[in-house]
Amino acid sequence: MDKKFTILVVDDEAVNVHVVSSALKGEYTVLTALKGYEAITLIKQQCPDLILLDVMMPEIDGFELCKIIRADESFADIPIIFLTALTTFEGELQGLGFGGIDYLHKPVNLELLKLKVHNHLELKRRNDLIKEQRDQLEAALARVKMLEGIIPICMYCKKIRDEQNSWHQLETYISGHSEALFSHGMCPECASEQMKQFKKN
Repeated sequence: MDKKFTILVVDDEAVNVHVVSSALKGEYTVLTALKGYEAITLIKQQCPDLILLDVMMPEIDGFELCKIIRADESFADIPIIFLTALTTFEGELQGLGFGGIDYLHKPVNLELLKLKVHNHLELKRRNDLIKEQRDQLEAALARVKMLEGIIPICMYCKKIRDEQNSWHQLETYISGHSEALFSHGMCPECASEQMKQFKKN
């Protein structure tokens, strides 16, 4: 089952919060905050997938809050859509310049809002998948690199010495340092030698 995305709605007007959250709560988990510092607390606790952010708020405005979020590496990738009555071109430039991915004017068309939210969340889902696949590839490459370089091996019993100076059977060492699996067989030389021993007996 696909993950249900979480959206944080931040606005100092309770009516605006109610209208927007009511339009979205059927499809998403919706968190709400009436103040900027309350929003920061929720972000740290819940790490929402997307934030709908008002600009003109007391204590700390939306632009400043956006800067704070973008400055924290843990939350810098959360998409932020400004949802504001500040309709000036300069305000829009400022919002996008601070790291917002979209800028919608109040009163907002709720159908347009839902489409924008859906599209930005779908883009985030794809980016998260790419990041997960990249991390898995890096982990796999790291495991492969563990078998690079000079590996100390006993010239008699063929045991391998690890980084802690402990000696291991070849199969045990390789299994612990790679994704390789073993099946047992017999090379022609050993098969010939075993056949000679069998005939002697």
